[in-house]
Order: sequence, then structure tokens, then C-alpha cells
Amino acid sequence: MSTLDAAFQMRTPAEPSFETTLHVRDTCLCLHAQRAARALARRFDIALKPVGITSGQFSLLMSLNRPRAPKLGSVAALLAMDRTTLTANLKPLERQGLVATSVDPIDRRARLLRLTPAGRRALGKAAPIWQRVHAQIETGISDPGQLRAELGRLSGMDHGDGANG
Repeated sequence: MSTLDAAFQMRTPAEPSFETTLHVRDTCLCLHAQRAARALARRFDIALKPVGITSGQFSLLMSLNRPRAPKLGSVAALLAMDRTTLTANLKPLERQGLVATSVDPIDRRARLLRLTPAGRRALGKAAPIWQRVHAQIETGISDPGQLRAELGRLSGMDHGDGANG
């Protein structure tokens, strides 16, 4: 080990200055995206409360609203969740009788997810609420289409299948 390497390893990292904290607060895209996501989720959670679901559950239920039952893996990919997190998020919806899972008859290792009739009714009640709140939010955004495009680009996802919006 060279003396330069030894000196580098012995040095303790400098603590960030308060100016660094302010810079991160004001410029960090991740922080701003997280804050916006929490504010949006809170607004939709409040609006969807009469239906008995959260904004995250609405997105999950909507992702299952397809002509054929999707596999758990494809839903996890669409929602940018790992399979374990999706499974945990499905449990309360299954207990409420809104979602049912079954073994894929073609690939017995895979699980299929489907909305139950109660799940379809809940989505039927929730969709107009989502539509109203979403329209209100969009009126305060200068270019919602551009924002969606940039968020999609940042997430690295292609939403071309139209399964969730």
C-alpha cells in the first residue's frame, strides 16, 4: 500500500456543510419527486377514503382491470415493485375480497391476479373520484403531458400498453 493510499484511508470524510444541505434541499430531484409523490398520494388517499381504498390500492386494482388475468410478475413490473412488495400489498385487498389469486394453469409456477366482482364495484366507485381529483390537479400544472413524459423517461418505463395511467 502506498503512503498516499494509507493517508487516504486514515482520513475521515468531512461532514457536509449547512450550505450543502440547503443545496440538496433546493435542487435534489429525488427529494422533490418524493415530496410531490407524497402530496399527491395524500390528496388521492383523502378523496378515495369513502371507497375504502388508498391511492396505491387504486393503482394496483386498476392495473388488474384487464380482459385477462395478468401474472403477478407483469403487474409488479408495471407498478415498478418487487414481487415481495406486491404480494404484501395484495394481502389486504384479498382480505377485503377485492382481488383473488390463482395458479396459472399454463405455468403452474406463476400466479394470476384478478379483480373480484367486489373489486370491480370498488373500482367503479373510485374511478369517477380519481377522474375528478386528477382533473383538478392537472389544472395546476402548466404542461401535464410533458410532466408525464419526463416522469416516464426518468422511471425508464414504457407505458405504451395503456394498462395504467
